[in-house]
Amino acid sequence: GSPLTTEERRLRDKKHLNDITAARLPPLHHSPAKLLSIEESIAIQIQQKEAYEEMQGKLAAQKLAERLNIKMLRFEPEGEASMQYREVRDED
Repeated sequence: GSPLTTEERRLRDKKHLNDITAARLPPLHHSPAKLLSIEESIAIQIQQKEAYEEMQGKLAAQKLAERLNIKMLRFEPEGEASMQYREVRDED
């Protein structure tokens, strides 16, 4: 037979898949892949690495605090806490 064009071959394969299965590909919710320059790719990788390391640091600090049973409290030497200990004097 005559060779099929790629479009005809794709339609034939799609029709064959429709005949043998009811499964369908999910709709594409995101934009298709896009080519990035090396500089853009490196910048994204560095940004992702920094975010990952920051998250790992927070998680490690949280686990350490839980293991040592440390409670983090606010410390305000000049704030409300110092006001509690002052004597109230009447000017009269």
